[in-house]
Amino acid sequence: MHVRFIVSMAALCTLMFATVVCAAAPIKIGALFAVTGPAAFLGEPERNSAKMVVDEINAAGGIKGRKIELVIYDTAGDATKAVQLATKLIKDDKVVAIIGPSTTGESMAVIPVAEKEQIPLISCSAGIKITDPLKKWIFKTAQNDTLAVGKIFEQLQKQKLTKVSILTVSDGFGASGREQLKAQAAAFGISIVSDDTYSPKDTDMTAQLTKIRGIKPDVIICWGTNPGPAVIAKNAKQLGLKIPLYMSHGVSSKKFIDLAGDAAEGIRLPSGKVLVADVLPTSDPQKKTLMAFVKDYQKHYKAEGDHFGGHAWDAVMLLKGTFELGADTPAAIRDQLEKTKQFHGIGGTFTYSSLDHAGLGKEAFVLVEVKNKDWVIVK
Repeated sequence: MHVRFIVSMAALCTLMFATVVCAAAPIKIGALFAVTGPAAFLGEPERNSAKMVVDEINAAGGIKGRKIELVIYDTAGDATKAVQLATKLIKDDKVVAIIGPSTTGESMAVIPVAEKEQIPLISCSAGIKITDPLKKWIFKTAQNDTLAVGKIFEQLQKQKLTKVSILTVSDGFGASGREQLKAQAAAFGISIVSDDTYSPKDTDMTAQLTKIRGIKPDVIICWGTNPGPAVIAKNAKQLGLKIPLYMSHGVSSKKFIDLAGDAAEGIRLPSGKVLVADVLPTSDPQKKTLMAFVKDYQKHYKAEGDHFGGHAWDAVMLLKGTFELGADTPAAIRDQLEKTKQFHGIGGTFTYSSLDHAGLGKEAFVLVEVKNKDWVIVK
């Protein structure tokens, strides 16, 4: 009897210990960011923001007593490396969801892996093809380039500027933007009078700009991510071009102004509201979240929280919302993400559905301009 009691108590203790360990097991999520390489201006603030918000969630006690474990890998902006690291996150690290990658090209490469392994992926990239056509396991937080193009074209239509030259980078982001620029032009009464490209590694675009100068368009639209657009801004200034220059949301951070210097003055582009959070009306549903993010990032990193870091912040917070509702398996997380309604994030107010995994409308963008080395809203 005594022996049986001891054995029973031992079994009970083992069961209780296992229950405590199980209850305390962390929720493991993966992240793929281009922390180094040419797209580091995207990946570094994404990495910083994701780490910041996860640390804060854990410091506050986690999710119902469970901590979030964030496993971050640096892709260096390389699509092949991104695929290898996505596989490692799923097979070796056993994550329940993945945030990232930072660029459209990487995201398109990783999508088949996430779909095959049935792991929810929240991309931080802008290309419309990431979620259109719809893919069961793929979501995104970066505003679609189709919305960005529409924001620029609305302004040109208002100013009755109809002749546009486009200069796009020859990568996934640039190709997607180029496609949208050409597809939407006619609806706004706009003619694409020249269509040129440049390589992500090009360090001088004087030849393309000289050709454009001869065509005499009303506006030049450059579509790319740093450093190319900053080079184009400098080249345009060197050539004395007086043609208005628009950029994509791919450069909507202070980093662009730092890179372009005086040549950035007067350049316009569509951006998420975070760049101008302090001048938004108090009635804006995003303002409270935006201001908190900007101050938090400044406190942690002594720099301004930007559009790109916001993509990762949104992704972590969207996952947090699913965890709080009890989702901790890939399938349950995916299902809860799809039910997200009116989440006021950094990139906009997100509402996902079974037909929409991008979740944002055109109100996610404002048109901004560089004035005195800072961003202002174009009225």
